[in-house]
Amino acid sequence: MKKILSLQELLKVKNKLRTKKTVLVGGCFDLLHYGHVQFLKKAKEQGDFLTVALESDQFIKEIKKRIPIHDQKQRAKILETLDFVDLVILLPRLRTYEEYFNLVKAVRPAIIAVTAGDTQIENKTKQAKDSGAILKIVSKNIAGFSTQKIIQKLE
Repeated sequence: MKKILSLQELLKVKNKLRTKKTVLVGGCFDLLHYGHVQFLKKAKEQGDFLTVALESDQFIKEIKKRIPIHDQKQRAKILETLDFVDLVILLPRLRTYEEYFNLVKAVRPAIIAVTAGDTQIENKTKQAKDSGAILKIVSKNIAGFSTQKIIQKLE
């Protein structure tokens, strides 16, 4: 199976993704940095199969209020090179709780891994509960490591 799938492709092959313990994470991962790598490694330690739900370019423009440095396909290719990432899902611009919950149901994770202070922790907690998964905070935000701070330093 390919390591990068669109959401539509995932929905077609979801029954083939039976693994012991799937961990789901989500994010933009625009400028992959130390904080991202630590988070992804700690998430992978929670299970056997790490799935990254990769936000769209439109999400970055609308929510992060900036143009992405790397487009979604480039970000997916970068994530694909990490041996502890098993699957990258290219998300379209999802807007509602229900759209994100449909993604969670398709992935069927045992664990939804987040960083402390995740802005969507309430929604992710509800999605975990409603899907039979466990929400785990696997890392703290590491001071000084964010895509926005890196961009500011480069300017």
